[in-house]
Amino acid sequence: MRIAVEIAAAIGVGTAIGIGLDRWLGTSPWLLIVFFLLGTAAAFLNVYRVAQELDRQRRAERQSQRQSGEE
Repeated sequence: MRIAVEIAAAIGVGTAIGIGLDRWLGTSPWLLIVFFLLGTAAAFLNVYRVAQELDRQRRAERQSQRQSGEE
């Protein structure tokens, strides 16, 4: 669920910024496209970071289980 929210939020924010800037500067649709792509890149970066964090947590849990099993 967290990953889905990360993707939707990053793309949504990027798109909203692009639309807002396009309306303000009259550059439609160029800034929308640019900020949509930046939002998408940010979403993938956030997903990568979340996956790394979950992997670290899983490894720490496995390590603690191994250590408790040895005692």
